[in-house]
Amino acid sequence: MPAVVLLLADSAAAAASDTIQMSHWIAFAVFITVMLVLDLTVFHKQSHEPSLRESAFWTLFWSALALAFNGLVWWWLGGQPAIEFLTGYLVEWSLSMDNVFVFAVVFAYFGVPLKYQYRVLFWGILGAVIMRLTFVLLGAELVERYKWVMWLFGGFLVYTGIKLALGDGNHEAGENGLVRFFRRFIPVSKEPAGDRFFVRENGRLMATPLFLVLLVVESTDVLFAVDSVPAILGVVTPGTSHMRFIAFTSNVFAILGLRALYFLLAGVMDLFRFLNYGLSAVLVFVGCKMIAEAARHNEWLAAQGGWDAHAKGHLIHPAVSLLVIVTLIGTSVAASLAFPERRPHGGEIAGDEGEKPGRS
Repeated sequence: MPAVVLLLADSAAAAASDTIQMSHWIAFAVFITVMLVLDLTVFHKQSHEPSLRESAFWTLFWSALALAFNGLVWWWLGGQPAIEFLTGYLVEWSLSMDNVFVFAVVFAYFGVPLKYQYRVLFWGILGAVIMRLTFVLLGAELVERYKWVMWLFGGFLVYTGIKLALGDGNHEAGENGLVRFFRRFIPVSKEPAGDRFFVRENGRLMATPLFLVLLVVESTDVLFAVDSVPAILGVVTPGTSHMRFIAFTSNVFAILGLRALYFLLAGVMDLFRFLNYGLSAVLVFVGCKMIAEAARHNEWLAAQGGWDAHAKGHLIHPAVSLLVIVTLIGTSVAASLAFPERRPHGGEIAGDEGEKPGRS
């Protein structure tokens, strides 16, 4: 643990050098904090069931906010960092689709009413922001200090992409190890208590079942971060002063829009039957790109191939990477809509019956 703390401290100090100053990190943290406080205390003060129109509005709002920040990055840092931000945002946003599947399964398993799901996701997103900051700083520091980590990250993304393409798409939910560990030491009330995470029963402080759901959401985000952080590091330029800042901010903006995206799409995710293949192709592409970059900067391989191991810049231009990623995701979505899955009797799937997120 001390080694991890020192590594994070060194990484944060490096992140405050050159173009990106510590004041920029603080300003961004203040901005995100203000937006989250407004979201909880003003925009969604009362627990309610989000309508499709409301979910669409907030999805567009968070997307527009990300694009506005992207424009600021272009004006401030230049074209390439802006393209890297947009590429990273699209990668993280597309990978968030898998989170939507998992959230839907978790809430269904625990029987969480629709009007309380937003509160769980709010605190889940807050924890995710903190975890992503830690993962990004650690990952960036490892990539810069130990070049062989690029091989490891790239190989892991390729493996994950292939596994995603070959998987059956089923997501299991339940009381994972974290929940079982929590139950052993903290008393949990048997009855739900609205949108509260803790209650007092007979003078004793107890966690509610809704808090257990929050633990599951947080623990699953750790698993998603293991995939997403190497992916975001694969589209930014290693060694640049803006590397960590672009990786983190693009990740955060994708996370902030995840709640609205969940309520908008969770009820119609069956329509995107080929989306997993698009996500798989994105992970494999970024993984292969990282492996190629690692090979390019390997001294021994450079000597054998007769190229410069210290050459600067990307092997594949960020604009090309952006085009490839948009094409892969767009093709999978278009194919899903063009060739919808049909029931055995020939009818198109219209979605399962029952209450769907994002419906009024």
